[in-house]
Amino acid sequence: MSRRRGQPDDAEINVFRQALEDAGVHRLHTNRADTGRPRRRDDDAVAERRAAATSADTQAPTSRTSDGRVEPVRPSEALEFAVPDLPYRTRTQLKRGNIEWEAGLDLHGYTVSEAREQLETFLHDAHGHRWRCVLVIHGKARASLLGKDDDYPVIKSHVNAWLREWPAVLAFCSARDADGGTGAVYILLRRRGDAV
Repeated sequence: MSRRRGQPDDAEINVFRQALEDAGVHRLHTNRADTGRPRRRDDDAVAERRAAATSADTQAPTSRTSDGRVEPVRPSEALEFAVPDLPYRTRTQLKRGNIEWEAGLDLHGYTVSEAREQLETFLHDAHGHRWRCVLVIHGKARASLLGKDDDYPVIKSHVNAWLREWPAVLAFCSARDADGGTGAVYILLRRRGDAV
């Protein structure tokens, strides 16, 4: 199959246009959508949305993690996650505790919303300090919500979900027994500007 580089001649263009016309295709004379209807203007609604957008607190921190339903994990279950292109050797070193953690956060005693806020602040600070590995102690006790005992560790389950959503987290896994075992996780962070 050969490819012509030149422009089609007038006869070919006319044959093409005639085929389109025979098929019922009509040429558009405007590029505006819904040309038959007048444009609806709701100046009050537009002004209200604009005022709400400009009055919003731009300094308010925006959450990077969801607060929806999470998959429950068992108290003794080991947590593990890694981005697909993380080298196997790095993942193994993290699991063995061979990457020294530079800072830690203990989430004992916090509610779910407080734990989320503390974790996000901690991860943001860790990324700003260019720390490579940190430790988060989430615990594994069953929490009480709305006056009833749940059958899974709520903070641990939420931390498992939140860390998977955080963009700077390359991997995390349950810690060695000396650092908290299945009640804590080592978190490997992407340093600003670093590739995996």
